[in-house]
Amino acid sequence: MSLKIALAGLAAALTLTPAAAPALASARASAPVEPTPAAVDAYLREALEATGVPGLSVVVTRGDKVVHAAGYGNDSEGRPVTAATPMRVASVSKSFTAMAVMTLVEQGKIALDEPVAGQLPGFRMADPRFAEITVRQLLNQTSGLSDSSLDIGDLESASSLADYTARLARGRLAADPGSRYAYCNVNYDLAARLVETASGRPFDAYMKDRVFGPLGMTSSAVSAQAVRPADGFVSVYGMWLPRPEASGFLDGSGSGAVITTAADMGKWLTAQNGAGRPLVKKQSMETMHKPGPHGYGMGWSLEEESGLLVHSGNLFTYNAVEAVSPKTGYGFAVMTNGASLYDPTYDIMRGLAAMSEGRVPAALGGDRQLYDLVLGLLAVVAAGLGVMGVLRARRWASRRSGRPWWRIALRLAPVLLPVLVFAFYPDWVSVLLNGRYVTWEQLTYFPASLSLTLLAAALTGLLTAAVRVCVLCKLTRYANSRRSR
Repeated sequence: MSLKIALAGLAAALTLTPAAAPALASARASAPVEPTPAAVDAYLREALEATGVPGLSVVVTRGDKVVHAAGYGNDSEGRPVTAATPMRVASVSKSFTAMAVMTLVEQGKIALDEPVAGQLPGFRMADPRFAEITVRQLLNQTSGLSDSSLDIGDLESASSLADYTARLARGRLAADPGSRYAYCNVNYDLAARLVETASGRPFDAYMKDRVFGPLGMTSSAVSAQAVRPADGFVSVYGMWLPRPEASGFLDGSGSGAVITTAADMGKWLTAQNGAGRPLVKKQSMETMHKPGPHGYGMGWSLEEESGLLVHSGNLFTYNAVEAVSPKTGYGFAVMTNGASLYDPTYDIMRGLAAMSEGRVPAALGGDRQLYDLVLGLLAVVAAGLGVMGVLRARRWASRRSGRPWWRIALRLAPVLLPVLVFAFYPDWVSVLLNGRYVTWEQLTYFPASLSLTLLAAALTGLLTAAVRVCVLCKLTRYANSRRSR
């Protein structure tokens, strides 16, 4: 794909359609309105235009009623997105896994505050502190498990939850259990395996019969074999390109495998606020919603400023967020089938929450388009500097001919800096994500534009340095040959 085509697509993405711009301006200027189905629909259509996502699936509930459930845009197979379109919800799955665990707690088959090791056959680790981890700490993300101390790549190649658990035998903890919060998918994958051993049933079967089934969520599953979503999209310099989801331990996991629809999420949200059909007792629901000692509940987090109970989810081609307002009784789920450096689902959810409280939602902008535009321009600048560096290589070499090589190396360092940055790119990203596991494959998905720009800068720097050194060597040999005559 050429930069010219990419930037042309980006320019188109950055421009709001004539119909959308007045609508957005009207929404910002108008007085607050009741979140009626029509008002929510109008807001979501504007959101689709402003963010430019390929497909959007949303449900709004209040009490035991669905206010609005609908889809917008299209999937990667060209079909319109509807309230019945299967969507991956990534880490939103954690709230479902926590619910499965809590149903077994109420049955007396799992003890929240007893060590996991005594309840989960086959769970062993090289670190003796593993024996202290409780089920509550798994769900609160305070177990001491962390991407930084485990071989996540090995775990993601596991063939089953039992195999996954067995592979932890070589792992160590990053902290004492209960001492600090560290978001780690392993906590919820272990919880899923615990559901299997405590219930005597496969995790997907238990979820179907004891979580999805009682709520009437007939289009939901934790396996793409049971409910098949279309491939999602990634944004590359403003254009949405369809791609299969990144490889990893997705099917059947407890941390991010749920596939569901807006219609089904409506049933889930009404159960969460206590108005719909309860899966567990009120006390158990409050336990899951209540923030743990380090702020994270059990598949839910409490936003202190807004009072919303929320959980977001990000895969490499899908994004999602769910929220429940204990104050107003509203619930929201926003799902999209595209991933980029900017995830709009949270902002859209906040806009819906604002409407539910009688406030005007903040205007949604083209953050994704802006990021991609800047990165695209940086890639062009890098390419331009590379061309100039090559064309001026002889002049550069002439000025430095005869100088010590260490001084020449210092002068080459700036153009080679992008090479160093790119060589350790996954490591830099891992640091920014507090030690989360990052692979080269993953960096070709939602940060594709950033990855390509860094690659362009690295190749430009490498080419410039190589040409300069080659020309300098030729000049040096020529000078030496003249002196030897």
